Amino acid sequence: MFEIDVDLIKKYDKPGPRYTSYPTAPHFSEAFTHEDYLDEVIRTNNEENPPDLSLYFHIPFCDTLCYFCGCNMIVTRNRDRIKKYVNNVKNEIDILRQYLKPGRKVSQLHWGGGTPTHLNPDEITELISYINQNFEFTENAELGCEIDPRELTREHLEALRNGGFNRISMGVQDFNDKVQKAVNRIQPEDMTRQVVTWVRELGFQSINLDLIYGLPFQTAESFEKSVDAIIDISPDRIAVFNYAHVPWMKKHMALIKEEDLPVPEEKLNILKMTIEKLTSAGYIFIGMDHFAKPEDDLSKALENKKLYRNFQGYSTHAGTDLYAMGITSISQIGTVFAQNYKNEKEYDAAIDDSQIPIAKGYKLDRDDLIRQHVIMKIMCDFELDFESVEKKFGINFDEYFGIALTKFDEMIADGLVKFEGRKLLISEMGRLLVRNIAMNFDGYIERKEDTGKYSRTV
Repeated sequence: MFEIDVDLIKKYDKPGPRYTSYPTAPHFSEAFTHEDYLDEVIRTNNEENPPDLSLYFHIPFCDTLCYFCGCNMIVTRNRDRIKKYVNNVKNEIDILRQYLKPGRKVSQLHWGGGTPTHLNPDEITELISYINQNFEFTENAELGCEIDPRELTREHLEALRNGGFNRISMGVQDFNDKVQKAVNRIQPEDMTRQVVTWVRELGFQSINLDLIYGLPFQTAESFEKSVDAIIDISPDRIAVFNYAHVPWMKKHMALIKEEDLPVPEEKLNILKMTIEKLTSAGYIFIGMDHFAKPEDDLSKALENKKLYRNFQGYSTHAGTDLYAMGITSISQIGTVFAQNYKNEKEYDAAIDDSQIPIAKGYKLDRDDLIRQHVIMKIMCDFELDFESVEKKFGINFDEYFGIALTKFDEMIADGLVKFEGRKLLISEMGRLLVRNIAMNFDGYIERKEDTGKYSRTV
């Protein structure tokens, strides 16, 4: 069992990036245009052996508003609006497809939201069929979709499975009735269990369930009942997210009363209980907020140092070019990040003009690429080999990261990291605080150029 030191968490709990990218999204600029993105798309597709593709589709629509939601979503029941959006996503595929080198295969596909299953089964079939017509998939491709059980039928899941999807991710948050009412997400336990049963009957390879701690009225005692139920349901993966109450960024969060939120001490007790129960039940602590069964691909990737991190979190598909479609979605191609318009009207206008709908982005320089590599190794391998970095980039590690290396005395004393020869090794407790460790190598933080507002690291 992984035992949690609550005092240590308190000590290091502060705002910091989640490092789903480096540089992080606040550094993206509107000076980066769709022409800049297209130049990189053309350049990378002219390479002799470009990597496999990872595709992300953002389906922003939801039936109802969850007060805790931090996603880019749109609450609507206007089916004409949804149909128009699906058509424009298909048009975006057409625009992009003409620049892709023939023969490139897709090894990963993910639909996120919003709620992708707010599409009806026919719309799901229509979109996945169009994707399958335009892209060729590798034999063992991972196709995942986020679902919401509250408006889901077995027919939705059949449409996904028939289209080739083999992974499902579903939010649970908390089974407690009082908590569910406070955040406007009524999802009884038996509803979740029914959907999990359907998923298994239909032959999906993997199911992930999400929990959130720090919601109104939660206590360690009440949340333990939800954790016990999740362990009994036995999903392949579990994510346990920290609720970040940021009503100044997400206005609907003001519908949650601050006085109903658990105090910091209780919140840490909830986290401690959750991690200790999940690891006692046999789940592998991947890092940060992810857990997986020992036989899961995520656990195997951790063991074989093939774990990867992108805008969907931890992944098993390193080295792919990520092409993202739909509003707000972020692509990662070669040495650039590019984000689509967040506004439907701007997105639609770009598509109507046959343009890739890029609103902003960022082109990495040499320092970004070096630090990106280092931070990815820390976040995914939970160790860093200085000599391998020197060999890859032709630098003297100790000189290049001289300032960063002076910041570890306290972390060493607290047992989060240790230096062994010319390697930085991260302990199990350090995995929980890996964002803090990675921040030491962040050039923008070091140069005091980071103005992003981030969630707390635990």
